[in-house]
Amino acid sequence: MVIVENLVKSEELENIKYFYFYRIIKSKVSLFLKDEEIKVQSYGIEVERQDIINGDIVRIERNYIKNISPERYKVHKLLKLLRDNSVSPIHLVDVLGEYIDEYIIDFDNVLKNIAAN
Repeated sequence: MVIVENLVKSEELENIKYFYFYRIIKSKVSLFLKDEEIKVQSYGIEVERQDIINGDIVRIERNYIKNISPERYKVHKLLKLLRDNSVSPIHLVDVLGEYIDEYIIDFDNVLKNIAAN
C-alpha cells in the first residue's frame, strides 16, 4: 500500500484539537479473466484522526478501505467529500458504502477492456 495523496483538516472543540488525515492509498488487486490472473492498479482511502489535549496525542483512530476503484479521480472525489464533512474513521464505511457498491463495476470494466484488446 502506498499513499499517493493526503488531505489534512483540523478543528477544535472543548479544548480538544482534532487532526484529520484523509489519504488515497494505491495497491494492486488480482482479477481473473478466463483463468488468467491480472493485476490491476487500485485506489482506496485511509482516514486517521488524532485527538490532542494540551499538545499531547491522547487517541489515534484509523480505518481504511483498500480497493474502491481503479479510477483515481472517483476516489479523489470521495476523499474531498470525507474531508469537507469531517468524517471520522469510525464512520468511513457507513459514509462510503453505497459509493463502493456503485464503483465495484469499474473493475469489471477494466476486465472488459482487456478482453476487447
